[in-house]
Amino acid sequence: MQNIDNKRKRLPHWLKKGIIDSEETRQVRKLLKDLNLNTVCDNARCPNKGECYSKNTATFLILGNVCTRNCLFCAVKNGEIQPVNAEEPKNIAIAVKKLNLKYVVITSVTRDDLADGGAGHFVDVVNQLKKLNTDVFVEVLIPDFQGNELSLKNVLDTPINILNHNIETVKELYIKARPQADYQQSLNLIKSAKEYNPKVLTKSGFMVGLGETIDQIKQLCQDLHAHKCDIVTIGQYIQPTKNSLIVDKYYTEEEFNSLKQLAQDIGIKNVVTGPLVRSSYKAFETFIDT
Repeated sequence: MQNIDNKRKRLPHWLKKGIIDSEETRQVRKLLKDLNLNTVCDNARCPNKGECYSKNTATFLILGNVCTRNCLFCAVKNGEIQPVNAEEPKNIAIAVKKLNLKYVVITSVTRDDLADGGAGHFVDVVNQLKKLNTDVFVEVLIPDFQGNELSLKNVLDTPINILNHNIETVKELYIKARPQADYQQSLNLIKSAKEYNPKVLTKSGFMVGLGETIDQIKQLCQDLHAHKCDIVTIGQYIQPTKNSLIVDKYYTEEEFNSLKQLAQDIGIKNVVTGPLVRSSYKAFETFIDT
């Protein structure tokens, strides 16, 4: 991809966050290093990392930190795949205990090289952490498992509270932003999850700023509602690397408020919007409010 640094839009002031380096953030980083654990906070260059670490929380990234796909909006590495770490479920359970977390988000890289897409490892992680932390609430943010219904059902048979799968962007931009994914397949996953286990809340998120129109956003929200999605998060796309897709537009806080109203009017139960909103940002508060 061409170097497009000279075409980057200047980051607006409302997206700039200071670095938080405190005793709390250092302790979290040390714990993660000692237990050989990855987080999406680090690997996806989340702008909220310092804030979350300072509150003794993190979103765990399982199945390694290298993805089999190469979505052009994402900072996660693509390349040589790593073996699955058999110690990871136990180590995550230990980390959750030491951090005294009441709510945990588990996500992963996409592992199309695995027959079940990594679903079995999700199952092991959830079961291990619930065994050691019986009262913790669990949200899993899963890949599409290439449409494998058995993989999805195996994850849904674990004691989770929220099944999250990000739709990421409007249908018209999939070929540009997610060429290895399928819009309808992602919608079907959300609907299948709700139909298989109605007690589990379904959740999805998408970015704005990639060149989508308001009509396309409206259609996306209508599709999510029609496919039984309970919670939707909408945040600003921020270009993570020089080779990633460039930002077409930075939305203001007022525009995000309008998007929230649009999604609520369509009938989505809980809508969280804002420039720095991400799927797992303040996930516990979102769960409690739904």
